[in-house]
Amino acid sequence: MISGGYFQMKRWCKVFYLICLFIHFFACATAANTHFDSSQDEMPNKKLSNEKVAAAKAALENRHEAPLGRSPGETSNSEKILTPSRGESSDINIIDAPAGAKDEEEIIAEEGSGDNKQNLLDAALEFYQASQELWARGELEEAINALDEAYSCILKVNSDSDPAMIQQKEDLRVLISRRLIEIYASRYTTVNGNHRAIPLTMNEHIEYEIRQFQTVERDFFINSCKRSGRYIDKIVKELNEAGLPEELAWLPLVESGFNIRALSPARALGLWQFIPSTGYKFGLKRDDWIDERLDPDKSTKAAIAYLQELHRMFGDWTTVLAAYNSGEGNVLRVIRGQKVNYLDNFWDLYQMLPRETARYVPRFLATLHILKEPGKYGFDLGEREEPLSCEVVTIEKQVRLDSITKELGISEALLPDLNPELRIKVTPPTPYTLRVPPAMSEVLLASVDSIPEWSHVRTNLAKGHTKSFSKISYVYYRVREGESLSIIAKRYKTTVVAISKANNIRNEQFIKTGQRLKIPLGGGKVRASK
Repeated sequence: MISGGYFQMKRWCKVFYLICLFIHFFACATAANTHFDSSQDEMPNKKLSNEKVAAAKAALENRHEAPLGRSPGETSNSEKILTPSRGESSDINIIDAPAGAKDEEEIIAEEGSGDNKQNLLDAALEFYQASQELWARGELEEAINALDEAYSCILKVNSDSDPAMIQQKEDLRVLISRRLIEIYASRYTTVNGNHRAIPLTMNEHIEYEIRQFQTVERDFFINSCKRSGRYIDKIVKELNEAGLPEELAWLPLVESGFNIRALSPARALGLWQFIPSTGYKFGLKRDDWIDERLDPDKSTKAAIAYLQELHRMFGDWTTVLAAYNSGEGNVLRVIRGQKVNYLDNFWDLYQMLPRETARYVPRFLATLHILKEPGKYGFDLGEREEPLSCEVVTIEKQVRLDSITKELGISEALLPDLNPELRIKVTPPTPYTLRVPPAMSEVLLASVDSIPEWSHVRTNLAKGHTKSFSKISYVYYRVREGESLSIIAKRYKTTVVAISKANNIRNEQFIKTGQRLKIPLGGGKVRASK
């Protein structure tokens, strides 16, 4: 029985060896793409029960250090469950290692029955699955030990004469090497020994961003912190429920300055700066009336889903943040450019990323440093704004927010702040759940019938004439015999100048019977045409 200290001493050599193996077997796996893809998808998805994980941990302890009251040669029940004992099978002939041999991996099983070989491979798979569970709990040492045992099981199988078993060994070796590399990468890039945490490092790039916040961007930083009070508590709650680091709640400070209406040159919008395609991918609806990227609650849920997907892809939070900013495709292209098929630490990629993306991660880490010790960096952040509280009311008809504001006697800015997803401050033509200030829901329900409906917009929608939004509404009109621009302007409650500008008419006297004119309207927010 090999001691735990011996395994630990040999582990670094094994990691280097496994990296080489991974590159070699990646090529092999590509050649047998169909089989490997199916095994890769199926093997890791089997979730072990808590009892089996505990049994694996017990087996690891028993293999490396015999507890008091039992000799090192004895085998625990948990070992018997997960690893076949050499004395239990008469079909496996063990060759004694020659003098001077030290490594247990040099003991190889000679030709035996296929069942015994399969049992060893099954045991390796169970140890691999146990390592996944242990890694998810943050127990990195135990996870690595489980992978050591999985690899030991593979090395005991002599499969030269069985192509199917050779393929199983190759698949398991690739899986084990990938997992080991991921664990070691996370082990040395995280804080508090948990692979889910964000590394709060300090280097010259982060120091530069701190100086920026201390000087030219000082007002932006302080005002963003004040605005954060409206949303930060809800964001932290959502992150806790999703099992993500709370520090991610400050990502909107870098993204948008906690401005829910922030719009970037790339057309990214809202607190979390989603572009339309990514927002749609994560369930954010966008139509003529509503853009859910502007809703802080809905966009927070979408951002969490996106961050979870990126973390499953990269495993390192700093690399995840870079991918969130520039898209996972850009980061993957940089990684592929290194001709290495495993995950990198962000700082290895820093110089190769676009400048905006490269600055993004140091800005976020600089934010965390300042928030952790504001006095150290010369900040007095003051009081944050209070969270917005509300009630909800279902509105069945289409109304303007300013009409509701007048009816309730509240501030004009309050309803748009509570319902930022309404693009033109008008409820959609379908039933809509409207947020109103506390104690105002019953008042609104009692008076909703007296609030005028936005009939012009509703009529055009019913006829199917709506095309898109603008600050001015339009209809199209065919000039009749004897009509002038002044008569048409009076009919539609607009002006001759407005009609002339809309139709590029330089001489107001020259309009013809049958001519089609675009008529700007005074009150609406929708452009309509027949």
